[in-house]
Amino acid sequence: MSEAKKATRPLPRPDIYLKTRSFWDAAKEHKLLLQFCKDTNQYQWYPRPVSIYSGTRNLEWREASGKGTLYTWTNTLVPWPGHEDRVPYICALVDLEEGVRILVNLINCDAAKLRDGQPVRLAWEKLNDDYSVPVFEPA
Repeated sequence: MSEAKKATRPLPRPDIYLKTRSFWDAAKEHKLLLQFCKDTNQYQWYPRPVSIYSGTRNLEWREASGKGTLYTWTNTLVPWPGHEDRVPYICALVDLEEGVRILVNLINCDAAKLRDGQPVRLAWEKLNDDYSVPVFEPA
């Protein structure tokens, strides 16, 4: 019997169309960027080629505060391929101060002690020398 090949954790793939290279370059420096619509003065997440508010391309990247509140979460016991070594892990929706909701992993916490509205703060997980991903932890 041969051992099944283990899936490796997927890495981000910056997209030229969505212009996410700026996001990933900033993440490498531990800065969380959000798109900001200059026509309506509103943030949007996830990255898109046009504003969800005005339909224009008048967008810029702005650094987020890194502060938020926990909206909801799940304690993941059955992982996606490439995440087998991480179980259990917590997948959460966090409401950022800037008014957007972002899907992230929570770290340094006990799932049984989490509560709705709990303050959380930005942290980082290094995937390799080129990529770090935003994660959050209790504030």
